[in-house]
Amino acid sequence: MSLLQRFQQYVSDHKLFSPGDTLLLAVSGGIDSVVLCELCKQAGYSFLIAHCNFKLRGNESERDAAFVQQLAQHYQVPFLKKEFDTAEFAEKNKLSIQEAARELRYGWFAEILKSEVGSKKYENPEPGALNPERGTPNPESSAVYLLPSAVCRLPSAVLTAHHLDDNIETMLMHFFRGTGIHGLRGMLPKQGHIVRPLLFARKQELKQFATDNQLNWVEDSSNALDKYSRNYFRNQLIPLVQHIYPEAENNLAANLRRFADMELLYEQAVTLHKKKLLEYKGEEIHIPVLKLQKSEPLHAIVYEIIRNYGFSPAQVEEVIKLLGSESGRYVQSATHRIIKNRRWLIIAPIQLEQAQTLVIDADEERLVFENGALELEQVENKNIQLVNDPAIALIDKSTLQFPLLLRKWKRGDYFYPLGLKKKKKLARFFIDQKLSMTDKEKVWVLESNKKILWVVGLRIDDRFKITDSTKQVLRIQLKNNG
Repeated sequence: MSLLQRFQQYVSDHKLFSPGDTLLLAVSGGIDSVVLCELCKQAGYSFLIAHCNFKLRGNESERDAAFVQQLAQHYQVPFLKKEFDTAEFAEKNKLSIQEAARELRYGWFAEILKSEVGSKKYENPEPGALNPERGTPNPESSAVYLLPSAVCRLPSAVLTAHHLDDNIETMLMHFFRGTGIHGLRGMLPKQGHIVRPLLFARKQELKQFATDNQLNWVEDSSNALDKYSRNYFRNQLIPLVQHIYPEAENNLAANLRRFADMELLYEQAVTLHKKKLLEYKGEEIHIPVLKLQKSEPLHAIVYEIIRNYGFSPAQVEEVIKLLGSESGRYVQSATHRIIKNRRWLIIAPIQLEQAQTLVIDADEERLVFENGALELEQVENKNIQLVNDPAIALIDKSTLQFPLLLRKWKRGDYFYPLGLKKKKKLARFFIDQKLSMTDKEKVWVLESNKKILWVVGLRIDDRFKITDSTKQVLRIQLKNNG
């Protein structure tokens, strides 16, 4: 089977795109992307050519851009070019040159897919800088769009020329850098709008196709430099391994297929575990501690549960420690918090108010929360010592209905301050107490059956005070952080 036939079969088998789609080809001018253009032409696909000039190789970068423009003219397809100050972007964002180029490249592709260059029909615009969002001259833009007389339709996918050798290198880099099963399976044929239709082919096959079809291309001199990690793997590490294991690359290629299959099985198992463990309640996810503790393999399951909420692999151990911790302890990512709440772990968005609500059972002795910890003790009234300390609440236990709720105060809250027989809104109470805006934001309340029994650290509610007839007292003390 020829390379063209295998290309068409690969596209069909993986449902990468439809015959009638317009494709955006990312073309550097190197042999891989030139072969991709020719395969798409021979297969009869409609495509545009996009070229990124990263301004990293001086005259060579300009040569590549001119070559790709000529290639687009040869195929009579739309040509899109954009220039980037990659070095400045990398320094500003503290990225490596490779990371910066990748971010700029895929960011631009995403803009093209949703731009008016595709969604409207432009015929023979004047060559020059066009704003892809407006289709009008924009001297500050470094994007150039040169279109033939044929109209330009909205591209449905971005095609890159990554091949099997690239994928082997990617797998090895992921392995040495540290990765899970997701990294070992390398690049996928399709991820969102990014399509890699050459992942089935070896580099040597692409070279042979280029020779057979008398294709021209340009060589990137930086490919010979080992300062880039991918080049080091390509030029040094893999050839060295092949001295000992001549079939190393073929074996690694086979492993890619195995790892892809393993990932599917892995995902199926993870899905089953999640189905058994996760309870979705609005924007929160509740996980029963006992069930999770019995799950095996625990580390992998915990990681798969938390990884989509901004948590890193390094935080898996912290989350596992939560399983045996006291209520109120939590682990936090940039976007979410995992809270231990009695027999549950709760994953909640940080800004969600419900995430700042904790439950206290009748047998609870200590609860950690944002402002410190509450220590709870049940004592006989006759043994109680009255104190004038706002950090200590003495509550008639007979007035309580468990579980109690500890939460941040909210507008509209009211209570009956100790010594008063009429209710007062907390907002008014805070004014009387001369609390600052910052102090107000830190206030929590403890409630029983939807009634506030204590504005924590400030005043108890008169309805819950101890009296001469009180037998059992719940003594609650606030211990501040630090």
